[in-house]
Order: sequence, then structure tokens, then C-alpha cells
Amino acid sequence: MAERVLVVGGGGREHALAWKLAQSPRVQQVLVAPGNAGTSNCGKISNSEVSVSNHSILAQFCKDHHVGLVVVGPEAPLAAGIADDLAAAGVPCFGPSAKAAQLEASKSFAKAFMERHGIPTARYGSFTDPEEACRYIRRADFPALVVKASGLAAGKGVIVARDQNEACQAVMDIMKDRAFGSAGDTVVVEELLEGEEVSCLCFSDGTSVFPMPPAQDHKRLQDGDLGPNTGGMGAYCPTPQVSQELLQQIRQTVLQKTVDGMKEEGTPYMGVLYAGLMLTKQGPKVLEFNCRFGDPECQVLLPLLQSDLYEVIVNTMSGKLSSSAPMWQQDSSAVTVVMASAGYPGSYKKGVEITGLSLVQDMGLQVFHAGTTLKDGSVVSSGGRVLTVTAVKLSLEAALQAANQGVAAIGFSGAVYRRDIGHRAIAHLKQSRRLTYKDSGVDVAAGNKLVDMIKPLAKATSRPGCNAELGGFAGLFDLKAAGFVDPILVSGTDGVGTKLKIAQACGQHGSLGQDLVAMCVNDVLAQGAEPLFFLDYFSCGSLDVNVATSVVGGVAKACETAGCALLGGETAEMPGVYAPGEYDLAGFCVGAAERGALLPRLEDIAEGDLLIGVASSGLHSNGFSLVRKVLERTNLSYSCPAPFGKPGQTVGEVLLTPTKIYSCLLLPILRSGAIKAYAHITGGGLLENIPRVLPRDLAVDLDASRWSIPPVFSWLHKEGCLSEEEMSRTFNCGLGAVLVVAPVDAQRVLRQLQVHEEAWIVGSLAHKQPGAAPVVVRNLLQSLLNVNVEAASGGESGSKHAGCHGDSVTPHRRTRVGVLISGTGTNLQALIEQARRPSSCAEIVVVISNRPGVQGLKRASMAGIQTRVVDHKLYGSRAEFDGTIDRVLEEFGVELVCLAGFMRILTGTFVKKWTGKLLNIHPSLLPSFKGVNAQKQALQAGVRVTGCTVHFVAEEVDAGAIVVQEPVPVLAHDTEESLSDRIREAEHRAFPTALELVAGGSVQLGDDGHILWKTQN
Repeated sequence: MAERVLVVGGGGREHALAWKLAQSPRVQQVLVAPGNAGTSNCGKISNSEVSVSNHSILAQFCKDHHVGLVVVGPEAPLAAGIADDLAAAGVPCFGPSAKAAQLEASKSFAKAFMERHGIPTARYGSFTDPEEACRYIRRADFPALVVKASGLAAGKGVIVARDQNEACQAVMDIMKDRAFGSAGDTVVVEELLEGEEVSCLCFSDGTSVFPMPPAQDHKRLQDGDLGPNTGGMGAYCPTPQVSQELLQQIRQTVLQKTVDGMKEEGTPYMGVLYAGLMLTKQGPKVLEFNCRFGDPECQVLLPLLQSDLYEVIVNTMSGKLSSSAPMWQQDSSAVTVVMASAGYPGSYKKGVEITGLSLVQDMGLQVFHAGTTLKDGSVVSSGGRVLTVTAVKLSLEAALQAANQGVAAIGFSGAVYRRDIGHRAIAHLKQSRRLTYKDSGVDVAAGNKLVDMIKPLAKATSRPGCNAELGGFAGLFDLKAAGFVDPILVSGTDGVGTKLKIAQACGQHGSLGQDLVAMCVNDVLAQGAEPLFFLDYFSCGSLDVNVATSVVGGVAKACETAGCALLGGETAEMPGVYAPGEYDLAGFCVGAAERGALLPRLEDIAEGDLLIGVASSGLHSNGFSLVRKVLERTNLSYSCPAPFGKPGQTVGEVLLTPTKIYSCLLLPILRSGAIKAYAHITGGGLLENIPRVLPRDLAVDLDASRWSIPPVFSWLHKEGCLSEEEMSRTFNCGLGAVLVVAPVDAQRVLRQLQVHEEAWIVGSLAHKQPGAAPVVVRNLLQSLLNVNVEAASGGESGSKHAGCHGDSVTPHRRTRVGVLISGTGTNLQALIEQARRPSSCAEIVVVISNRPGVQGLKRASMAGIQTRVVDHKLYGSRAEFDGTIDRVLEEFGVELVCLAGFMRILTGTFVKKWTGKLLNIHPSLLPSFKGVNAQKQALQAGVRVTGCTVHFVAEEVDAGAIVVQEPVPVLAHDTEESLSDRIREAEHRAFPTALELVAGGSVQLGDDGHILWKTQN
């Protein structure tokens, strides 16, 4: 079920959070409160005016609007207890409790905490008396030159003094002159540390920590780290100054120690923990803690996050981080440059127009808004730090160059920005250093990281006979513990062929693991063996940990499905052997069968035995070199809409459909003894694989009209001009497995299979005549052509759907539909179910209710449809209310509106705009019994027949042209309630019918207000 998420805040960090959350398929809508110009009606993202300071009002808003998650950006709400208050009200909130947020809210608390738990930090003193603080500055035996307001000061409460006099003046400014208000009631005076400053953030679920790539902020206003301190003028990530070994040290000595200490003190820390560090000669030391993402660090971290941020947050909140670690882009750098108002960090002018933002987007860069607002349709400045431009490139230098080019393309009079973000890192990279194994292209640390990430995945595949512990030189399997008495071992090895090339081109690697396991496991099954354990081989030129984890994670998941353990594997990094981004895969499966249960049982197979075909998912993993050749001929790219497969799928998505694993389906049937032989239809197709399990004197007679052939095969046959023999020798043509059974067992086996999978009796065995072909496939050509016909007619042979389909197999374009509701949404449910059908001409893109919290909104959310609440009580006039409805419909590109129990009268202006695109359903046979209480009117009038009417909406109530009517008889014993129930059932049939007629173009409203029927050939 897709969630609605609320992001609290209005800066660049919050725009980045909303942007990343909106990419999740599990997120339906992202609200940002208060937001900025960048988060105003941008796809899934929109602003909300709900009060975030009044936590009770916020909690009620979340309940009324079905907000399933609140993500807090800035520190002040967290320190004020927003996470505690929302959690108490039953609203999930991502962020630490107020007590845990003291790590940022009170620098005095944070320093004492670090002292208690042995976390490295600068020497310090904490003071409430300014005179004492100054005495400490002058008497300390170290440079006590860093003065901090202990409380929250919007990132500006730190003064780094040049000498003792300046430090004492800073104390007086903070404590006596109240430069930072009550945040300066207590000051912390610290030792001035020397070294490189970096930001190390992590996700913490209260027990585990998972570091993000280290980043570096640039606080000074001007290039060369000159000018006054600011909230941050830019950042880059990752920092080459922090090696993997140093990051591991920071994880253990700072991040994990902090989380352990908070847990020990009864205040578990859940959320993002930010450690500002100085890399001193004595090691990393903590300068400060923050209890949230940094700004602008967030704007370089999230673009590098490969994982779904929503899923990371959910796993963090549920304590499941250790089983699903966040994944980050490898070998990429991100740079963000802040554009600030003239005069910042002092006084500055607001309302300066900003132009050129679309140009930056066209350059492949991301603009995150901060201090911006909309005025008369234009974006104008409203704050000090106004926006950031973020670039992600293969190198830091390239990312900085791209970000600077993006800044130059933006028109923003008087804007202040730096041009040297990352200058320390670039200087560090240019320093000469000794050669390492990594310089040759082999990253041992990356390999170790990969092993650490896949260990829990492999562990989850443990089964009787083995515990699937990775790390040894070899894996062990105990056949006796697995229940075998007199076993024969069976082994199989395979790869996935050039299907790899398609996965690499599409950047979709996860399904290859299932392909690899399936190809090996299904081969082992063909010998009647139970798959026991699996080994994988992954080779590449340069190890991308995230890609490798995705592939091996898919292997582990498939092993679980197959019931075998992932016992080990090999990762080979071979620079120069593979092109960038390329890799290869191989798998090895070992199974076992009792000596008397091996297949095929050649001596039992006889003439007249029947063949049962089990459905494939499509191409599986064979024939892809030919597939790629056909694609070249047709000039189709992998991102094109597929002229085969389900509506909305791309070519790449259909071709990467994973191979089916048949072990769980077939093992119980194999053990029953009813199966004489099983052929895995792999390379060699139908013609070469079935004879491999048969006596030489028998031939195969297949009838292709008896099974369902997926459209991809028909398309390949047509576009590649492939012969029947080529098709049946190269592809499985819709059959992933073929079983040989005696006629007496055929129906029983078929019924067992059909409980879980599509299966058919597809042929039989006959005596093989001398010189005859071992396999004959009858009706293949006609069946392939029939798939074309069915695809062109919406998948139902012989049926026609007016206005939906053309003459080709290209998926039809659906009409975008918006539904207005006020209550339970039973008619909405009928429309949803109709639109789900592959042959439907309609796609419901938004459901709008004038009342919050109604059942209809839940129905839409359960179906993954975006929802909006436009509460009529909040508007001063019908025109204002209708105008808001209209804007939402426009936002979603709605072409047809259905009123499904919408209890508001629409204005004439709205009805005129949507004339011919606005449908309503009324519980009577119009023109009889207009208005309210139609069922009661029918009973009082004594009519014998009433019903329901779907009609176009006109300005006069219930007077529009009629599209569909369905009669309902009035029974002698009918009450208003019983009649209403039967009419409602009729509505659930009539409304979907009318929807299809109008969405498909069969019915239109003429200029004279009468119905026009489109003539079909």
C-alpha cells in the first residue's frame, strides 16, 4: 500500500528529502510543511500549510489525511519533542526523541556525555558565568579559542577566535549581549583543534549504525575559506581524506559508541546521527553532534543513495537495518553549491526574481530550493540561503565543474556563491602517494564490504544439512542431517548468457540472481534431485559493491525460493578483462536423490505417454543473442514501451522477467512417483531438450494450440522473420518444463500443478519412424499468429473494445480519470476494479474527497491511487472550492471526471469547463425521479421498474445526456432500503460500462448536447 509522507521543514534539506522520498514506489504523495517554491506541486510533492509547531494539530492532520510517516528535517522541532508527541498520538515519526536530541540541543550535555563514554573530543569547559569562562580561556594550558552557545542557534552559535581577547569578547557577546538569545545561557569553551573537518552521518535504529559516505561542508562565505561563517555555502561527498579504514574507526569509536551510550542511559537514539569531526594527528575527534541530516550535506548524500529512502527509514524505525543495509553509488562524487542573497549572512533583500531553473534541470543537474517562494507565477527569493545546485559525476572535479556551470545558468541578481567547493579534496587527490593494490584496479576493501553485506543474505538460506555461514575456505553439507539414506549426488552449472547485457544496459541487476539459480536448479530437478546448495561466481573489471550486492542478493532470495542453501561463492575483480560496468555470472548447484528415485526412468517411458507442459514466464534465460539482434533490426530501445507484455512495461522490463524456479512446485509431484521424466526447456528450445530424457525409439508430438504462448514470442517471430524451426529450437515458446506421465496419472498431476501454476496436456509420445524428426510441433505458426490477433484485440480473442486498440500489439493509451467522492466509495471500488483490467481504456490517476478520513480514500490508497482532500468547509465560496478541485484535476492531467457519490453541487463554471468529460450516476431511470430520495420517489409513484442512469453532467441537475441505463424491477415487498441495495448492485455494473464507453471514445457528447456513438468496423 502506497503511503502519504509529511516532511517537516522548508529548506534545501527538506526539498532533497521530499525529492528522494517521492522516488519510492511505496510513497503515494509527499507533503512538505511549510515547504518552498521547489516543493510546490512538483509531481508527487506538494506543500501543506498545517501548523508544525502545534503537535496536537499536526497529529490530527496526519490522521485525517492518512499520513503514514512524518520525516523531520530541522533540529528545533526534534528538540521540542515532535517525535515523542506524534508517536504518542499513533503517528510514526522519523527522528530522535527530545531526550536523544539533547546531543545537539545542548552542547554542554553532549560534551559531558562524550566524557562519560570515552568518545574522543576536544578539551573543554562549560560555564553559566561569563567571568568564569574568560578566566578559563586565559588560564587553559591549550588554545581555548572555540566559544559555543550551548543551545540551538540555527547553526551559527560557534565562534572560532583568533586570540584570547577575541574569545572573551565572544563570551560577552553570547552571554551578556544575548547574541543568540537563550541558546547562550550556557557557553562551552573548547580547545582549538587543528586538522581537516568532515561530516560523518549514519542511520541508527537504536542499536546498529550504518554510516553514510563522509561529506565536507564549507562554512565560510567566500572562496579560499575567507569571510564570515555561514550556515554552509556548499558541500561535496565522499571525502577522499577519509579512507575506508578511517571510516570504520569512526564508526566504532564515535558513532557506535554514541548509540551504545544513549541506549545504556535509557535514551535509545533512532534516526540520523551527524558527527562533525576534526581529523587531528591524534585521530578523529568530535566537534559537535547533530540529530538530523545536515544542510547542505543532505543535498549531496541523498543523490548518492541507491536504496529507497522510504524503505531505509521504515527499516530504521523497525530495527531492521542490520538485515537490509542502505546502498550507495560507488565511484561517483556529488557537489552542491549554495546560492545566497546579497548581504548574507547579514541583512539581505527578499523578493528577487530567479530565472533559468529549467535550463539547469536540462543540464542533468538537480536544484534544491531553500529560501524561495512563488509570486505571481515566478520564483523569488525569501531567505538568506536561497537554493543549491547539485551535480553527480564520476569525479569530484567533474561534479564541481558541472555544479558551477549550473549556477552560472541561473539568473539571480546579486547572488553570492563559492566556486571552489571541494578544493581541499582536490588538493588531497593531487598529492603523490605510494601505489596500492587498489591502484591496479583491485579494491580489497570493496570485496570485504561485499562479503559483509551478503553474509546475512546467505545466512537466511540455511536449511537442514547446512547453516550457510560464509567466510570459510569451503562449504560443508551434511546429507544425513538432510534426511537422505542412500543418496546419489547430482550437480549442474550454468550462466544467464547475454541476458546480462540487457540487465547492464537497463541498470536492473536484481532479477539476474533468480535467473542464475533457476537455470541450475531446474537442471538438477530434471534428474529427480532435490537442490541442496548453490555456489555463485561473479566476475568484473571493477567491483561495484551495490551492483554485486543486488545480484548476489537476488541469488540468495532465489535460493530461499528454491529451498537450497547459498553455501559460498567467488567474486573476481579482474581489471582490463571487462569493460566498465560489465560483469559475468556463473552458478553451480548440487542436489541429491535417493538411488531409486533418479530421473528419467527410461525403462518406464512408453508409447502413448502424455506430455504436460508447465508455463514459462517468458524467455527465461535463453536465446538473448538472437533477441538483441531482432531489437537492433526494429530500432527499439530497452526504455521503449513494450509492444508485448503488460501495459506500461518497457521492453527492458519484459525481457528481464526472471526465469521461473520449479523446485517447490515439482518436488512433491516428483516424489509421488507419477513423473517418468522431466525436461527443462533451456538452450535448444523444445526440439533439443525433450529428446534428452526419452528413449531413442520414441518421438514427441506437440500441439502448440494447447498452451498459451506469451506475446514476446509472437513479436520475435514476426519482427525477426524467424521460421517455426528457429523458434522451437531457440526458445521455450511458453513452456518452461515438460513432464512425461502415464495417461492414467495425467489428470491428477495436471490438477496438482494447476493449483499453483498454469499447465496443460501439450502432446504425447509415439514410436519414432526411421529418419523422422524426434520432435514435431504442430500448429506453432497459427498459434504465434493468434497471439498477435489476441494482443491487438486486448487479449480476448474475438472480442472488440471500441476506441481502445489499434491494429498492432502496441499497448493502448488509457484515458486519465479522476474520481470525486464524499463517502464509502462503493461505486469507486467498482471503477477501480474495472480500470485494473488489462483491456480497460481507463486509468484512475487521482481520487478527490471533500471530506477527510472517509472509507473511499482508504480504498484508493489500497489500490495505489493518489488521493487528495479538498475540504469544502475550509473555503468561503463554492467557486473557490470548485477552483481548487479544478487545479488538482489539472495537476494530474485528468481527461475524464467521474462523480461517485460526490455530495456537492458543482458551479456552472466548473461544469462548462468539463462539459463532455464529466460523468455522474443517479439511482433512477432518468428523466424520472430527479434529485434526492429517488428510491423513495419511485416507491411512492408505484412504478414497477426503476434503475440507475449514468449521464453526462449538465448545469441543470440530473439533466445531462444519458450514456448507460440499467433497469431494476420494483418488488411488491420492497422497502426503500432493499430497493436501494439492488439499485446499488446495478450501479456497480452500469458505471464501469459507461466509463469504458466514454474513456474508449465509443460515446461522446455532441455540440448539441446529445450522445454521439462512434461507429466501429
